[in-house]
Amino acid sequence: MKQLRALFAIIQMMITVGFIIILMMIFRSQNTKRKIRKNWAILQLKLQGASVEVVGKEDLDAGMIMMNHQSILDITTLEALSSLDLAWIAKKEIADIPFYGNILKVPNMIIVERESKTSLIKLLKDTKERLEDGRQIAIFPEGTRTDGKKIRKFKAGAKIIAQKHKLKVQPIVIIGSVSIWDSKKFKQTPGPIKVIYLDSIEAQKNTSWYEDSEELMRKTLEEELKDDKWKS
Repeated sequence: MKQLRALFAIIQMMITVGFIIILMMIFRSQNTKRKIRKNWAILQLKLQGASVEVVGKEDLDAGMIMMNHQSILDITTLEALSSLDLAWIAKKEIADIPFYGNILKVPNMIIVERESKTSLIKLLKDTKERLEDGRQIAIFPEGTRTDGKKIRKFKAGAKIIAQKHKLKVQPIVIIGSVSIWDSKKFKQTPGPIKVIYLDSIEAQKNTSWYEDSEELMRKTLEEELKDDKWKS
């Protein structure tokens, strides 16, 4: 049954993502593209039976949000919740997917070519442009997905970006999304997602703000996972 739900989820996502790509191509206003993405994300959560609990408050003054990563639903959830136009940092391999790569290109997300020697220079340039456009940078500092039970060591990218642009950064912890949509096990199960907005912090050089944020996110996740409702 879970596998059948997963198959349905993939089919409907391919259809609906294709539809919103076309809509964003037609309606070129960045504000309209944002509304299209937000409405799609809200619909996705309903279709996948996700109920979202929010703890804490979104910081509208933060230039960057950084989250733990366990499922594609992490992106969907933040797109549904956010009041701002998120500029996601994503790998080039996604952007290179025929037609569907436009989900990054059309709304002007930040595409990173990891093996390129000039990728950092381009990343800093692109993030600066998005910030100047009033968008909020969204990044997964772990750099890859996990099983939802731990937070991996943060990579340097988010730290470099935040310190270069002197950003206020809000850490966010997401729990439960992998239990709803697990692409590795090819399972889809309705259930709860919890999103915890932690206090924002200034990305100042010569401080341990990045390491402190990583540790706080790790401890928050570990404490939340003690609740029986997250045990399966």
